[in-house]
Amino acid sequence: MCGNNMSAPLPAIVPAARKATAAVIFLHGLGDTGHGWAEAFEGIRIPHVKYICPHAPAMPVSLNMRMSMPAWFDIYGLSPEAIEDETGIKRASENVKAMIDQEVKNGIPSHRILLGGFSQGGALSLYTALTSQQKLAGVVALSCWLPLRKSFPEAAANSANKDMHVLQCHGDSDPLVPFMFGTQTAEKMKSLINPANVTFKSYRGLPHSACPEEMIDVKRFIEKQLPAISDQPRETPGFLLACGKA
Repeated sequence: MCGNNMSAPLPAIVPAARKATAAVIFLHGLGDTGHGWAEAFEGIRIPHVKYICPHAPAMPVSLNMRMSMPAWFDIYGLSPEAIEDETGIKRASENVKAMIDQEVKNGIPSHRILLGGFSQGGALSLYTALTSQQKLAGVVALSCWLPLRKSFPEAAANSANKDMHVLQCHGDSDPLVPFMFGTQTAEKMKSLINPANVTFKSYRGLPHSACPEEMIDVKRFIEKQLPAISDQPRETPGFLLACGKA
């Protein structure tokens, strides 16, 4: 699944309780795996939604003295002006687009697929959605930033998601991805897509992690962007007449 010649295990999946008519693809942060996020989504699962939490391949990360760990792309530094791994970000984005394509082949249309992620995974989800030609249901971006931000708006010129809905969440005590990065990213997003569709929520005292209040906000956003599709045809006037109800 990953095009960087480094193998990654199959995603952690929380299957829908009934027929899946929508999907969430959620990308974990640096050094993590998809398992913890799959457990988190089990706690807020919606019956018709399938949750896919892939694992990043292991690679040397410059920020951490070239130690090998799960990463979607390399990170050289955390300052706003740090050099970015443009090649790695674009390659990882293509891999995520391939995951979206696979779910479309599985029968879930792209506009019923919501992309999301935490930290590095959230950054990748924003970049992917903004550069994708597949129309998505939206993005959940937790404790993250927009990578390669100077390449926009040109990079999003052919995007199908100029009207997508975005939920951005960030703790105001985040020591790794500063809260300011989150607010600046939200302002940048409002300049790239319909600003009315960008929601930014902050959480007092929250460090670089998630909290129950935040997960409830995530669930509400998913419910709104991926509503249930009724399997039962609605009664028509003709049907009512046939049953003697009119």
